[in-house]
Amino acid sequence: MPLLAPDRYLTDVHAIDLDALAADGIEALLLDIDNTILPRDTNSVPPELIEWVVGLSQRGFKVCLVSNNWHERVRIVATELGLDLVAKAIKPLPFAFWLATRKLGVRARRCAVIGDQLFTDVLGGKIVGAMTIMVLPLSETDLPHTLLLRRLEARIMRGARADGSQRIDRGVDPT
Repeated sequence: MPLLAPDRYLTDVHAIDLDALAADGIEALLLDIDNTILPRDTNSVPPELIEWVVGLSQRGFKVCLVSNNWHERVRIVATELGLDLVAKAIKPLPFAFWLATRKLGVRARRCAVIGDQLFTDVLGGKIVGAMTIMVLPLSETDLPHTLLLRRLEARIMRGARADGSQRIDRGVDPT
């Protein structure tokens, strides 16, 4: 199932090899929020995330948050991080990804879509022709329909192992 096979599978966003992305011609990152860069329903943005985002722009990457979430919280996170946002994305449909690429002025093939779900982030990124990076969810807390999809994801990803350091300190063990 190539549409459900991430190009890279990592423990978290901090495990992304930014030099390798740049070498692959990636100019922009389309980032999911919930359980990708912040645990779901967390309102505080940790300093290490702010530092990572600042480092992205210093390396020349353009960044846009793309989230199915529509609550005020995602707008607050985007503002705090100083990033563009496409909310109510309806991922995996391609429209929000296309809007994000237009906002950033890049073609989808020059983007990496980064998220924690196969059926939204990876599938949507593949549909538009972007590189896809799947990370382990930062929290086990999620919406009921997402928890159901995670069971199916686990079957599809069976045997796959996320690259990167152990994240036991964040409550997720990649083994």
